[in-house]
Amino acid sequence: MLKDKKTKVKITFLVIIVGISSMLAAVVTDHWAVLSPRVEKLNTTCEAAHFGLWRLCKKSIFIVMEDPQGKGCGPISLPGVENCSYFKHFTSGEEAEVFEVKTQKEYSISAAAIAIFSLAFMTLGSLCLLGAFGKSRDYLLRPAGMFFAFAGLCIVISVEVMRQSVKRMIDSDETIWIEYYYSWSFACACAAFILLFLSGISLLIISMPQMPRNPWETCMDADPETMD
Repeated sequence: MLKDKKTKVKITFLVIIVGISSMLAAVVTDHWAVLSPRVEKLNTTCEAAHFGLWRLCKKSIFIVMEDPQGKGCGPISLPGVENCSYFKHFTSGEEAEVFEVKTQKEYSISAAAIAIFSLAFMTLGSLCLLGAFGKSRDYLLRPAGMFFAFAGLCIVISVEVMRQSVKRMIDSDETIWIEYYYSWSFACACAAFILLFLSGISLLIISMPQMPRNPWETCMDADPETMD
């Protein structure tokens, strides 16, 4: 690998590490969105919720001050008793009527499955990129770029699925939630999409053969013809 190309690949690799870290933070945490019910009066307890790909957490918050931005419960950072339950992605039966499963199951299954595909693409891309640093292995940059670009696309699809999930819960008459906002896990997923997708495209561009500056360079670099 040429020195200037190797420098570009190293810089891109550092960006990819940040993107992978952001994606892992988004996948393992449960602050994609925060949901809030209507608060009718002060000096009472309300129940807010936040969720991610794998579980939903409900938090009982004692309200002593009216929310200046609305009548929702929270903010979620206030002290309170928290109860978390994992989504039963691959079970059915008695829990079919539970809120977490009924309104969230099909979306969380899709978002989690797509996120797993993204992790798989990131793993393959990392292996190819590490292998590209070996001698005469520049050809691995191209599949590495494709894997990271695919990982970014999977992330943004997972983000959109979760966004539709939030919209469904807010619009449903069977839920108590009236307000919502996307939290830091959602932001990590969006940042991972930008970093990984752009890094993948950058690797594809770096792996392309260098074009001659002008047509004469091709002629100048050509081997001289031999006279018989």
